[in-house]
Amino acid sequence: MEGCATPSGEARARLTPAVLCRGPVEPLVFLANFALVLQGPLTTQYLWHRFSADLGYNGTRDRPGCSNHSTDPVMKEVETLTSHWTLYMNLGGFLVGLFSSTLLGAWSDCVGRRPLLVLASLGLLLQALVSIFVVQLQLHVGYFVLGRILCALLGDFSGLLAAGFASVADVSSSRSRTIRMALLEACIGVAGMLASLLGGHWLRAQGYANPFWLALALLIAMTLYAAFCFGETVKEPTPARLFTLRHHRSIVQLYASPAPEKSRRHLALYSLAIFMVVTVHFGAQDILTLYELSRPLCWDSKLIGYGSAAQHLPYLTSLVGLRLLQHCLADTWVAEIGLAFNILGMGVFAFATITPLMFTGYGLLFLSLVITPIIRAKLSRLVGESEQGALFSAVACVNGLAMLMASGIFNSLYPATLNFMKGFPFLLGAALLFIPAILIGVLEKANPHPEFQQFPQSP
Repeated sequence: MEGCATPSGEARARLTPAVLCRGPVEPLVFLANFALVLQGPLTTQYLWHRFSADLGYNGTRDRPGCSNHSTDPVMKEVETLTSHWTLYMNLGGFLVGLFSSTLLGAWSDCVGRRPLLVLASLGLLLQALVSIFVVQLQLHVGYFVLGRILCALLGDFSGLLAAGFASVADVSSSRSRTIRMALLEACIGVAGMLASLLGGHWLRAQGYANPFWLALALLIAMTLYAAFCFGETVKEPTPARLFTLRHHRSIVQLYASPAPEKSRRHLALYSLAIFMVVTVHFGAQDILTLYELSRPLCWDSKLIGYGSAAQHLPYLTSLVGLRLLQHCLADTWVAEIGLAFNILGMGVFAFATITPLMFTGYGLLFLSLVITPIIRAKLSRLVGESEQGALFSAVACVNGLAMLMASGIFNSLYPATLNFMKGFPFLLGAALLFIPAILIGVLEKANPHPEFQQFPQSP
């Protein structure tokens, strides 16, 4: 790969630290997402109650926003401030992460996956530490934004995922790659589900501080695992400068440079498809906790924990569904079925005014997460072994742009549509999902198997 030097034996020894074992990447992704999901809803609820106290709003701790006056202007101000500060945190992180995660991901094609995994783990650890200071010392909520930016500088969760998916591509065959990608995403979901169930109960019992301390402990363990236990998947790590335009250039070349062995059109359009899917997923996720806290649902922290667990359950059910459906359907049709259920779930959320209807919407999402591992596997098959890190850096860049757009659209649209239809952002999300459904179908129709190019694959 351009920018990677050929190492001497001494240089290779310096790049490959001694490890205690050769562990897979899945535990890293599990611990990282457990810590993030444990913090996410707690941060939203902390912002809500902090702004309620600052503005003198007398909503209770367990049922904020559920006074008898649904048009209470103070309640709406609390809701709007919470939504806007969530947007500020996401904007700060995503703008910085667009540069850092793409740089670090392409760099990992040269130096190996471990350095990026360690840096991303340290970034997540710093973010948790800043959150603890905010909660314990009652610092200004703007420090949440600072923590998010520090995390993004070191790669963020998107950088960790880029290294994780690239390491799976390093060691999987072309035919097993889809299910291996889905297994890695299932680790994300199981961790999220367990963290959601724990976080809601723990918040009710002991307040905000202790869950953040648990997240910090997990992230310390994760950083140690990345540094000493992860089994490097790049066969011959080579020294390479980090701060050079060559890494970003290698990502651009994936899409811009002509090559007979890959389809630039398929790379671009599959990237657009995953962009739309991630935009809807993260946009809905950003406002779901706020949607559930306020009228007419008025959920308490325990119900929010159950809801967040249900939100992560599709990672597991999608893995099982994908494994079963692959026996009788092509991956493309499995993705189309997942999109159909996703659209139905968003439609139900838009009109959910009671708790059973909200959980019905969650239930309809049981196959919604088969889409992203299928698209990632298709993209991975379109490039060679030495381009996997650059590819998943590009995917991380696409994900970052999608999350940036999701935060801008959904967190701004939600307070703007409170007066005429509270669930309107979910309807918009359902409409947007028709775009990847059409793209995937058109690509399969034009060339059913463009991804099965003959690159040397690891066994």
